[in-house]
Amino acid sequence: MNDAGKTIVIVEDEPQIAGLLQDYLRGSGFSTRIVGNGLHAVATIRAIRPALVLLDLMLPGKDGLAICREVRDFSAVPIIMVTARIEEIDRLLGLEIGADDYVCKPFSPREVVARVKAVLRRAAATPVDDGLVSLDEGRHEVRIGNQTVALTAVEFQLLKLLVSEPGRIFSRGRLMAGIYPDHRVVSDRTIDSHIKKLRRKLEGAAPELDLIRSVYGVGYRFEFPAPA
Repeated sequence: MNDAGKTIVIVEDEPQIAGLLQDYLRGSGFSTRIVGNGLHAVATIRAIRPALVLLDLMLPGKDGLAICREVRDFSAVPIIMVTARIEEIDRLLGLEIGADDYVCKPFSPREVVARVKAVLRRAAATPVDDGLVSLDEGRHEVRIGNQTVALTAVEFQLLKLLVSEPGRIFSRGRLMAGIYPDHRVVSDRTIDSHIKKLRRKLEGAAPELDLIRSVYGVGYRFEFPAPA
């Protein structure tokens, strides 16, 4: 594995856990940077522009949810939340603010490395381009005309699935299965939240287009805009 562009930022205040993750990630070919205080996380991520962030939920100075929100204001870097709090609301909240995955403590470091690789693999597919709307998975971007929109990994996977069969109505269950292949327990409102944010971003670039349409009581479908 080429280390170029494969730096993982580990935001973790427990040195033993951070060191363990660092050892396993380096053993898999990644370079790493450890940040032990939440107050320094955003600046480090902004400066390094890593391939992925492993972000602990409970941190001194600033918690993981606040950090995730701030990072999403300027970057679509994949974020995996690491937490010892297993309540479903924490998981949902972490995902709804833009995290791409989560792992719960105690965890197997091999599982974390597998999750990291899985999230990064989702950023290595062939772009979709119909002339007006194009998807670039390597950058987690959608381009509408001359406007470029950065998406989180989850938002991009949702859009990619919808675009794969234009006009098809995807149920919430089908969308959940498509973006969460590990069959984790999430609620319908999680999908609705992601769709709402995705629509808002697309409408910001092209307010005249209605690309993602709701089908009441069924789900969502994508429609490519008709040629001018």
